[in-house]
Amino acid sequence: MRSLSVPASTRRSSARSRGKARTTVTAIVVTAAMALAGCTTGGGGPDKSGSGGGSSETFNIGIGVDLDSVDPAQQTTTTVQNVIDYGLEPLVKLTKQGKTAPGLAKSWDTSKDGKAITFHLRKGVKFHDGTPFNAKAVKFNLDRILDPKVKVPLRSAFEVITKVDVVDDSTVKLELKYADPLLINNLGITTSSMLSPTSVKKDGNSYKNVVKPVGTGPYAFQKFDKGSLVVYKKAKDYWGKKPYYGEVDFHIMPEANSREAGLRSGQLQMIMNPPVSDLKSLDSGSDLKVLKAPSDRSVFIAFNNSKPPFNNAKVRKAFNYAVNKKSIIKHVLFGAVDLMDSPLAKSLTGYCSVGSYPYNPKKAKKLLKEAGATNLSIKFGTPTGRYLQDKQAAEAIASNLRDVGVKVKVQTMDWPSYQAKTNLKKGGFDMHILGWAPGALDAPTQFEMFQKSDWPPNGLATAFYTNPKVEKLIASGNKELNTSKRNDDYCQAQKLIWGDAPWLFLWSQTLILAYSTKVAGVSYIPNEKFNTIYAHPAS
Repeated sequence: MRSLSVPASTRRSSARSRGKARTTVTAIVVTAAMALAGCTTGGGGPDKSGSGGGSSETFNIGIGVDLDSVDPAQQTTTTVQNVIDYGLEPLVKLTKQGKTAPGLAKSWDTSKDGKAITFHLRKGVKFHDGTPFNAKAVKFNLDRILDPKVKVPLRSAFEVITKVDVVDDSTVKLELKYADPLLINNLGITTSSMLSPTSVKKDGNSYKNVVKPVGTGPYAFQKFDKGSLVVYKKAKDYWGKKPYYGEVDFHIMPEANSREAGLRSGQLQMIMNPPVSDLKSLDSGSDLKVLKAPSDRSVFIAFNNSKPPFNNAKVRKAFNYAVNKKSIIKHVLFGAVDLMDSPLAKSLTGYCSVGSYPYNPKKAKKLLKEAGATNLSIKFGTPTGRYLQDKQAAEAIASNLRDVGVKVKVQTMDWPSYQAKTNLKKGGFDMHILGWAPGALDAPTQFEMFQKSDWPPNGLATAFYTNPKVEKLIASGNKELNTSKRNDDYCQAQKLIWGDAPWLFLWSQTLILAYSTKVAGVSYIPNEKFNTIYAHPAS
């Protein structure tokens, strides 16, 4: 199997010339697809029952970002989690409705005081290398993500755990600092997925860094070619429902136009985030479908609150007033996103609407003058292909800022390099575009972005913002078992954050998938993940 190849000149084609370019690209890709067909299909007729069927067909998916890591503990990106989920499984799973359901744990009990949770594990499950999945394996994995020696950017969600005890081979007990109503949900995110303890000493893996993840999932990891391809093959003797496709390949293609070309040619069967300007045409024919799935992602610009000029709230508010977000949503994002009215996306627990920063360039200029921040020159970072129209939106935002007298230099790079730069201890840009989608659909994970304990390098709060009143309200809410009281704490925190404007609040993103009508079983989970493990031929 090999990766798709689209000429660089085509990847750079502008939206204006897209129609003409697509014809050329499609011809090239179709030729490649014909050559590729011999190694992607064969044997095993269609079996849509989910019983496995011995199919050796390959399901090809186009994604926009390169993987920063294949170690579940170290990854930081929802799309990367989506890839890793093919091979690894957590104790708990999240459903399409956002509810928890049994994963590798078939059930669990919580003590009366809520400070202990006992998990009853599935029996007879083995990792892909033959290592038994049992209570010792669970303890190894949870101890590992709590160990400061291991880099775990999303560790905060698990720090309530004080001890992991092996009760017997299929029972494990967690002791907690306090009753945490959201820990069960967090044990469903990829960070806590189970690795074979034996595997971390083999094939280039180490305790601190896993490069070949070995799990219990329906597919087994085969290889990761950086910037190009990730390959999974159907796992032998999987304990649960067997998938249809013998192989799943993730093709890393930052340019949305290239992903669309691959889909239209038939070389890809599904893509993430196609060009939003083409959604209508993609969905109008009989050969392709578009799925707009709910998501919990907030897209924003993180100011570096620790340095001038963004250590001044008037400057941060001025930038919020300077950007015509409604116009950008209409003309750059074609209405595919919703304007933020809170630091939390509406789909998260604890969300409340708290305000707006309407477009007002006169007010922006006035605030900049009051702050003594005239003649500003800003380095503005943006990814390319990570979020819907991210680079195009960045250019529009920069244009608005220039209108109020700010000099802006837009910088972009591949996703892993971008992640590394934004996570520098003192920040890599003056401000940068970022998205955040809590895997457990919970407010506490969103609030990590506003807590000093999660400033890089310990976490991903790259705005370097803190407010003692906000920190106190979040801490109070996180320990409150009464839902109404907890949400009241969270709502007060959201109001304070909105007033402090540590971000330039932009929009909440929708997960958009485009796929071939020859494929069925394409679904989603509302934490911005696609669910295609049980995809199969439509007829």
